[in-house]
Amino acid sequence: MPADLPEYYFRIRDNGAVVFKVDTENRQRRIELDEIATINIRNGNIKPHGDHELTPDERAMIRDWMERRSRDLARRDIEDIHRAMDHLNLTAQWAQSRATDADLEEVTDSLLLAMHDLRSVLVKRKADRLARAAKAAE
Repeated sequence: MPADLPEYYFRIRDNGAVVFKVDTENRQRRIELDEIATINIRNGNIKPHGDHELTPDERAMIRDWMERRSRDLARRDIEDIHRAMDHLNLTAQWAQSRATDADLEEVTDSLLLAMHDLRSVLVKRKADRLARAAKAAE
């Protein structure tokens, strides 16, 4: 099993991860995770843990992981939005065909406010894009 393990392990957390070096070369032949750094995806910070000095190879490997993770998170955001559109369609079908008056009473105001908020943001952002495109075309 130790031959199959990666050299580093990333424990995901909000906004980043904790980076561990995987150690299987010890007397007990147990897997040990030695924390070497904490990383923040949002601001790009890499903080070495304790007295550990990150090597240039470790920094490069961490930066590579951060880039892949950022791409994965961006892709998931878009996938979540596509699922949200599916849920909106399913919600409309539910409201039209199966919802009771009590069901609708429970959710209507919250749904209307959420949809109004979303519509306002989308309209404003579209207007901004159109204005920038028109300005660029001048």
